Amino acid sequence: MIDKGPVLLDVTDGIARLRLNRPDAANGMSVELLSALCDAIMACHGHPDLRVVLLSGEGTNFCAGGDVRAFASKGEKLPDYIRQATAYLQNAVTGLLRLEAPVIASVQGFAAGGGGFGLVCASDIVIAAESAKFLAGATRVAMAPDAGVSVTLSRLVGLRRAMSILLTNPVISAADALQMGIVTKVVPDAELAEASLALARELAAGAPKALAATKRLVWAGTGTSIEQCLSEEARTVAELSGMADAREGLAAVIERRKPVFRGR
Repeated sequence: MIDKGPVLLDVTDGIARLRLNRPDAANGMSVELLSALCDAIMACHGHPDLRVVLLSGEGTNFCAGGDVRAFASKGEKLPDYIRQATAYLQNAVTGLLRLEAPVIASVQGFAAGGGGFGLVCASDIVIAAESAKFLAGATRVAMAPDAGVSVTLSRLVGLRRAMSILLTNPVISAADALQMGIVTKVVPDAELAEASLALARELAAGAPKALAATKRLVWAGTGTSIEQCLSEEARTVAELSGMADAREGLAAVIERRKPVFRGR
């Protein structure tokens, strides 16, 4: 049980309810939140009766990605902060992928960046509210995808579509995300919590070893290990975060203006 802080966790009847808990910041991922998320996921690994994980975000958004204000405040020290944040984020994604229990993401509002979009792509089943929106967003602030998105997204939607999403950063509606294969099911906003919990209960009643083996086989059967790609992804993100373009991209988001990139 984790009942306070940036990530909440409780386990009842084999269902772990894992909740991002920075609603006032759209559950933006700071180092503190990411560290807490890793701890919560490790707690799930150690729970003997866990059958399924239900991942959600408190408030109106699932997760708006990295905490751009925290990032921008670091100035030229941003690469060190990004390296720390990326390490925690990759540990969290790896922890979800390696978890024997299926992971259901329940998504409302925005799921953006490595934090939101990345966790969606790393989940086994995704239930989205009709009004939910998805955004990769990394290149918009002169960064590269993280949280394994550079690998997972193409496996979900195909290489050409993934390339277009990551390079042009469209805001993707829940209906389009369903058609593309990013989400599993779309439900009316008012029914999201009930539908997500109903599915969690259904999975919790299943054969846990069979579900775990199926999850492992399906992810392993998609080709090159996602984990093998994470170190290069992390190196690239840290390198880009040290450039002036990254600071300009973050400032533009905060100031709500179009960025001017110089290629340095």
